[in-house]
Amino acid sequence: MTRLIRSLSGAAPASLTYPEVGATGRDHLPPGYHHLHHTLRIGRGRDAFETAGTAVTTWRMHRSSGARIHCEAERAAPGVAVEVSAGIGPVRFTAPCEVIWTAYEETRAGFAYGTRTGHPERGEESFVVDLHPDGSVWFTVTAFSRPAAWYTRLAGPLVPFLQHAYARRLGRTLRRIAAPA
Repeated sequence: MTRLIRSLSGAAPASLTYPEVGATGRDHLPPGYHHLHHTLRIGRGRDAFETAGTAVTTWRMHRSSGARIHCEAERAAPGVAVEVSAGIGPVRFTAPCEVIWTAYEETRAGFAYGTRTGHPERGEESFVVDLHPDGSVWFTVTAFSRPAAWYTRLAGPLVPFLQHAYARRLGRTLRRIAAPA
């Protein structure tokens, strides 16, 4: 049974805005969307992996990159409502999301969230940290999206460019967080 969660702003319950729920956890992203796949080596060793995995799943990575996060839980878990806002000064865009899946594994940590009613895009985005057998630690952002608001439709090809820039920013932020002190 799908659990409806009240919006953090007090509005009526929101729902996911796309049918391909969970697709960022599968091998192929759905057609008809812009696809994003960004991978970056962020460190080496178990400590870097654990630090990065915790930063991703507790919203620290997002907050440290400049995004504002409002959520109903301290840690990512399926069904958790999240509102991400980004912008400069008073010009901010709020993006209501819901955590779709999580990974808390020996060599993999992360989560995906999907768009809810009121988000300027439709789709899903995952943030995953992997510890490879050689000890290297990698961060991957995988997403599929398409415009849901007039201003994202109007922005056209600028939106995918901004999404990729944000993924790169998250990777650089996570690399700094995972670096040994």
